[in-house]
Amino acid sequence: MTFALSMGVITCLLTIIWGSPLIEVLKLLRLGKQIRTTGAVADLHLKKEGTPTFGGVLVIVPAILSALLVNVVNVIHGTAQGRSILVPLIGLILFGALGAFDDWEGLKGRHGKGEGISELAKLSAQIVISLLIVLVLFFLLDIHSVVIPTVPFKIDLGYWYLPIAVFIILSTSNGCNLLDGLDGLAGNVMAVAFGAYGTISFLQGQTWLAIFDFIILGCLYGFIWYNAHPAKIFMGDTGSMAIGATLGIVALMSGQWLLLPIIALILVIEVGSALLQRSFARYSERYLGERKRLFKAAPIHHHFELIGWGEERIVMRFWLISILSGMIGIALALL
Repeated sequence: MTFALSMGVITCLLTIIWGSPLIEVLKLLRLGKQIRTTGAVADLHLKKEGTPTFGGVLVIVPAILSALLVNVVNVIHGTAQGRSILVPLIGLILFGALGAFDDWEGLKGRHGKGEGISELAKLSAQIVISLLIVLVLFFLLDIHSVVIPTVPFKIDLGYWYLPIAVFIILSTSNGCNLLDGLDGLAGNVMAVAFGAYGTISFLQGQTWLAIFDFIILGCLYGFIWYNAHPAKIFMGDTGSMAIGATLGIVALMSGQWLLLPIIALILVIEVGSALLQRSFARYSERYLGERKRLFKAAPIHHHFELIGWGEERIVMRFWLISILSGMIGIALALL
């Protein structure tokens, strides 16, 4: 555990060190965020237009280099378990590449200001990548079970594991994407989740996975150094899709993915609020004759913005909820 925590500190410092030059490069390349002009909170965020995006690179690059460096022996000569660290790394890279393409399309504005690729195209690509990763987990790493608190043995799900695992990766990827709407929000919430799963992995003897989790945690806190309000850089889909998907992958690899809705409670709330908002609007239009809103805006952090909460208050309270839910998740894993 000492080494895992040390790697978290080291990667945090490395991310901070190279963050400033990266921001300057993004500014020179004019890769600034384009804010949509439609939506209930558009006016509140227009002042952020032009802030460098693609900030996920700030997390992904040091995470990949650090994870490969500390696991080089396992990757080349180690056991199958040690080499399996490549799975979340590949997920991080593939989802990061998809997110970067979406960010690039958003900058070009081919589909409207601030709009990236279509939801259908994005979801289709996510499904393909998720399925490839899950097939590797199932057939190459022989992971197809779940741990249930208080039950002393793993439950083998057989082929039912495949659709469930794909759904988990899709949910965490898109959940983090929705969460990434305020300065420091996604970074803080996801860092807590990775810290919780890092602790659980270590307690289960999955040292290599614990190290990876704390590497990601360190990179996220290094990113928050620049993303805290007022943000100097945005995560973008490059980071949010990749980090969210990677959380789903490490949860699956730990076997403790039933605890994911608790550990990542804020993601559940964010996704749930967006789904409720959309469903209620369709229901009211069909049966009441006009589209009505359940919340002032969705996902729910925008609702709190519109009722007068400042960004820092929302981020701090969501972060505190994440810490508490993460603690509960770790406690349940110990049962």
